[in-house]
Amino acid sequence: MTEFTVKVLLRAGRADSRRVIRYWTLSLRNVNQDNYQLVRKLGRGKYSEVFEAINVTNNEKVVVKILKELYQKLTDYDIRYYMYELLKALDYCHSMGIMHRDVKPHNVMIDHQLRKLRLIDWGLAEFYHPAQEYNVRVASRYFKGPELLVDYQMYDYSLDMWSLGCMLASMIFLKEPFFHGQDNYDQLVRIAKVLGTDELFGYLHKYHIELDTRFKDLLGQQTRKRWEQFIQSENQHLVSPEALDLLDKLLRYDHQQRLTAAEAMQHPYFYPVVKEHANANTDGTKAISGSNAT
Repeated sequence: MTEFTVKVLLRAGRADSRRVIRYWTLSLRNVNQDNYQLVRKLGRGKYSEVFEAINVTNNEKVVVKILKELYQKLTDYDIRYYMYELLKALDYCHSMGIMHRDVKPHNVMIDHQLRKLRLIDWGLAEFYHPAQEYNVRVASRYFKGPELLVDYQMYDYSLDMWSLGCMLASMIFLKEPFFHGQDNYDQLVRIAKVLGTDELFGYLHKYHIELDTRFKDLLGQQTRKRWEQFIQSENQHLVSPEALDLLDKLLRYDHQQRLTAAEAMQHPYFYPVVKEHANANTDGTKAISGSNAT
């Protein structure tokens, strides 16, 4: 059952010649939701929709907030399938010389019934030119690659692959977002707590990047964690050795070491999806051949 919240409008007396409306908020986990009839939609937000409604048992007017499911529950195969579809979109745009630069769940539209995925919102997209410096104020915080957080401007398509890796981690570990920084400084700290500080400083040294002095006290000394440490009873059905291997090859400090979209599509994690596509194409060919024979 969908959880929703009712805000009951209680009209007080006049104050300064204006009617004052107070709200009494109820969480209706254990209340019969059939008692409330929606009248009209008042608005919507990222996580909910708001309606005017009536309590049919006493005709009381209320405002109902219906919370959306942020993500539909996806199976292991669903995650593989939609990640593969997203990689197809990225592989295509990268082959056209375009970096999306804002890959995140809210820019991915999925029609689960038709099994269709669309990568949307190309407002931050940019053509890639080798050795060109780009603005680091792109991408949403939780999906920013380390190169953006350390002000390295000569990034490339691999930025999108980091963002995709963050999405994969959040889906298989059921932790959204996976790197949950409070600001851009804290975002790098959260990444370092997983990937380690020695590896970070090795990356900075390789590309001659000078780290902002504010990071010195924030980062401390962090040891790289094994991906297996994030496996728990509630997410273990979504985690496989292939998933962890793919994740490890996407979430790399060194952008040059990350898989490209084309390389990622060849990863064993997607073998079940590729096999299904191949079987579907074979069945389609047989059907066409059979119809021609008749």
